[in-house]
Amino acid sequence: MASKLQILFKPTLFCFLTFIFSTSAVPDHKLNPCPPKSCGYGPNISYPFWIDGVHEPSCGDPDFKIKCNEYQYPVLEISDEDFIIQNIFPQNHSFLLASAAAYEQPSCPSHNISLHGKPFYFTSDTEDLFFFYDCPSKPGGYIFELNCNSDETHFSFAIFHKGLVELEKSRLQSCQSMILVPIRKNSMARDDLGKLGYVDILKMGFVLNWNCNDCKRSGNGNARRNNIIIGTCIGFGALLLCIIVLCICYRRRQLRRKRSHAAVPYAQRSIPLNPSNPHSVEELEKGDSYLGVHLFSYKELEEATNHFDSNKELGDGGFGTVYYGLLKDGRAVAVKRLFESNFRRVEQFMNEVEILARLRHRNLVSLYGCTSRNSRELLLVYEYVSNGTVADNLHGKLAKPGKLPWSTRMKIAIETASALVYLHASEIIHRDVKTNNILLDNNFCVKVADFGLSRLFPLDVTHVSTAPQGTPGYVDPEYHQCYQLSDKSDVFSFGVVLVELISSMPAVDITRHRQEINLFNMAIKKIQSHALNELVDPSLGFETDYKIQNMITGVAELAFRCLQSMKDERPTMMEVLDTLNIIQKQNAEKGNDRDTDISAKDDAVLLKNGYGSSPSSLSVSWVSSNTSTATNETVSA
Repeated sequence: MASKLQILFKPTLFCFLTFIFSTSAVPDHKLNPCPPKSCGYGPNISYPFWIDGVHEPSCGDPDFKIKCNEYQYPVLEISDEDFIIQNIFPQNHSFLLASAAAYEQPSCPSHNISLHGKPFYFTSDTEDLFFFYDCPSKPGGYIFELNCNSDETHFSFAIFHKGLVELEKSRLQSCQSMILVPIRKNSMARDDLGKLGYVDILKMGFVLNWNCNDCKRSGNGNARRNNIIIGTCIGFGALLLCIIVLCICYRRRQLRRKRSHAAVPYAQRSIPLNPSNPHSVEELEKGDSYLGVHLFSYKELEEATNHFDSNKELGDGGFGTVYYGLLKDGRAVAVKRLFESNFRRVEQFMNEVEILARLRHRNLVSLYGCTSRNSRELLLVYEYVSNGTVADNLHGKLAKPGKLPWSTRMKIAIETASALVYLHASEIIHRDVKTNNILLDNNFCVKVADFGLSRLFPLDVTHVSTAPQGTPGYVDPEYHQCYQLSDKSDVFSFGVVLVELISSMPAVDITRHRQEINLFNMAIKKIQSHALNELVDPSLGFETDYKIQNMITGVAELAFRCLQSMKDERPTMMEVLDTLNIIQKQNAEKGNDRDTDISAKDDAVLLKNGYGSSPSSLSVSWVSSNTSTATNETVSA
């Protein structure tokens, strides 16, 4: 027996030593993961970032320490200057930040940014904005006059155009100081940027990448030593347990041999687990998880939905029915019940779980859990979003005149675009963007849902070849014809959503004229025939409110760019989001004075101011001649 135990003991000892080594070699952040935390209105903060006063210092690297300012925004200090973190893209190891000085008065940067010794580096999408203080004279051209460090004889200003700095080099040398502030490159014309003002340009922020190969935990290393000690103790305990189990197994084996003459062998007396037995499956599911997502039992969700009562149905989609449910812990949930459990449905089920398990964004629906793939039925459990879909509120069962004013529709457009920018930065294409998949809560905040068709999409390729999938009326024509899926496919679908927000019409309506059954065809036709006012929902005040008319005109122009048949002529989702923010901000700052006589030339400049231009050469009269404040615009490539 001793020799046999030695044979069994050697591999056990090897496994034990391997376990000890791996335990001591595991990085601290893997052994002691710190839960993500948020700072007010900012993104979720997780390793290597950490929030001072919220996380333990051991939760991140010292260079990534974040503090919450009095306005509830996450702030990172670089070179003695504070920067507000607007978004974090973990998949790309990058984050979007803006100078905190842009949100303060007098909004004048005072330090040059140095990344020396920091694990951060600028991207190729960054350029400099030049700030000059206390200059005896100021150049002409593209300058922004500052409201600080100036008096009657000296001037302070910012210059965006690097060529002007070179041209005026001799004059600028007499300035007291020069500060360089990184900003994001922008495709807008210089004169258009000049109309924004330097504060608005600073608020657009810039992107930094981080390299965390050399990240170290804060503290004195006690946590690592503690992990080694704990791992060693666990290892010795596991070794002792293995020896005891081996002795028991050896003893039972000997006893079985002595009873081998029995009429019924021992193997036949054991009862196999039957996967088709619901009770067996439920036992497997309890307390388990898949990809970090909680696994519910079928029975638990059946009770939560009152046995999938038809009165609790929230909606019926292409892949399953959604029911309202109430869990035992009091959480209201939406339970999606897939129609079939064939291979295709299981694949979509697993895909949606995998996608949502890795995402955290305030405008994406949260996945609370799911059933096991071996369950009687495939069920997904989401947070319950109470105010229906955008489609319901625009032209469905919840639609009412005046329920969604233009300000709310702009909010929906911006928040949806923000969610899609986050998805694309996370290397994910939604592939089924539509108003039926955009949920609204009681405050009309957006939650983008339904990731069954989504695809992981590497950022270093232009497209992937796959059979077209999606919803008629929203599918990218180039994807449909060439079987090439790209992030611009979501941009096209979002263009249809923008037209729905403008018109309150469904994406597809077979009662319309044959050439206008698809809404995007109707929108392009109305724009090209100089009749945007015929497309706009009359309840929005397009004919009577000058500010609303300009905003809708700008959004229509953006939708036109998104709906181009060739993907290379469409903007990226980041450009779409930037344009929507500019449209909203510029018009929010304009007064409502309608007594000022605005010429057609002024109207054209207003429309161009940040809204871009249509890819194809086209002379567009956005509003018909019978409109009280017609806006004519020549759009060129």
